[in-house]
This record gives sequence, C-alpha cells and structure tokens, in this order.
Amino acid sequence: MRRPRMRVAILTDIHSNLTALEAVLARTDEAGVDARWCLGDVVGYGAQPDDCARLASERCDLCLVGNHDLAVTGEIDTEVFSASAAAAVEWTVDNCDKSTMDFLKTLKPKDTSQAAGLYHASPRDPVWEYVLAVDQASECMEEQSAPVSLIGHSHVALYFTDGAGTGATGGQAPDGHRIDLTKGRWLLNPGSVGQPRDGDPRAAWMELDTEAWVATYHRVEYEIDEAAGAIRAAGLPDLLAERLYIGQ
Repeated sequence: MRRPRMRVAILTDIHSNLTALEAVLARTDEAGVDARWCLGDVVGYGAQPDDCARLASERCDLCLVGNHDLAVTGEIDTEVFSASAAAAVEWTVDNCDKSTMDFLKTLKPKDTSQAAGLYHASPRDPVWEYVLAVDQASECMEEQSAPVSLIGHSHVALYFTDGAGTGATGGQAPDGHRIDLTKGRWLLNPGSVGQPRDGDPRAAWMELDTEAWVATYHRVEYEIDEAAGAIRAAGLPDLLAERLYIGQ
C-alpha cells in the first residue's frame, strides 16, 4: 500500500528544555507540517521533564525512547553517565510526575514501520551508538532497513550518504541546508532541540518530505536565559545551564 505524502517535523534530544521545545513546536506549526516524530531523550539534563513529556505525548505522532529516558525509568545504570548527566537523571527520578514515568515506559528505541527508519542512536545500536564519522555511518547504513534513516543521540545536525555507489560522504548541516534524498542511502540527524552540541546554540529540527524525499534542516532562536534559569533554580549542575549558551 502506498503511504500518503507527509511533511514531517523530526525532533530529538529535547532533554527537559521546555523553552526550546515550545519554540520548535511553534515553528513546526508555522510550517504546517502533517506530523511530528520525536527520536527520544525527552528528559535528562534540563529541569522541566513533566511539561516536555506532556508536550511530546500530545504533539508528537510518535516518540522513541532515548538512553536518558531509559536511565530515568531504571533500565540503564547511571554509572555509564557523566557526573552532571547522572545528577540530572537522579533529580528527574525524584521530581518528575508519575505520568511522565508512565509515558517514558511505553516507548521503544526504534521504529521501522514508517517511511523512514527511526532510531534514537543508530540502526545497529538504537540506544548507545554515537554516529559522528563517515566510515561509522557507512557501516550503519548497511544495516538500516530503509533507504533513509533518522537518528539522534549525538546532538549534532549531520547527514551521511553512501553516494549511490560513488563512496560514502557526510558532514554537518547548517540552518537551511536542503538535501535531495532520492538516490542512495542516507542517515540523517536533525540535531538537538534542547541541548545542541554543534556550536550553534539555537534549537534544531528537520523537515522531511516523504514524497519528494527532501530533507531541510532548521534552527530556531529561543530564550536560553529561561531554560538556564530553570536548571539553576532546580539546583542542577551549573554546567548544564552554561553549555546551552555555547551549543556544546
């Protein structure tokens, strides 16, 4: 059966940053997208897990689970996290509403039933693998189930392709970058909504047209002071507030 054409907003790595999420959702509304897909890590790092979980459940047509979400639900040990990440997980467990925990427990780290393959981290390791290099992405593309796959986890807006037989390439995707996906295999990361790490502090998202097979990367300004202030008010490590300003 032929799937209907959709213009889908791809969001990932919200990390309890309500201000950034609201800014991205407003921009997707302006764009008139047909659906929103979230690739996981709704919580962690930031101080507003309940509002972010509620919006993800209400506004996203599907949502995956990420490693920070799994740590909050107790399925991953925080020993593998940095000190600040572990502190944020512990704070979230102590402060989030039961409805947030219940929502996170319903989610899976991948979904291969859509027009594109969806994975929190990578096609070969949906929970943990950070895909940052071309050779690594090439190996992942060999295992993906669809010509186009979408990933999060690294917090960097990236694209990789096998070049339709001409050799794998890839790189960072700046605001407004547009990619024709009709040839070859592709592995795309929209970048992080709530904690970008590619040197651009603006919230990131991507629009995917599943008929024309075109991807467009977007960045959105948001009130970083508000998100950072919430982190500090919660008593979370100051590093988690400071890094929002520099996109690292």
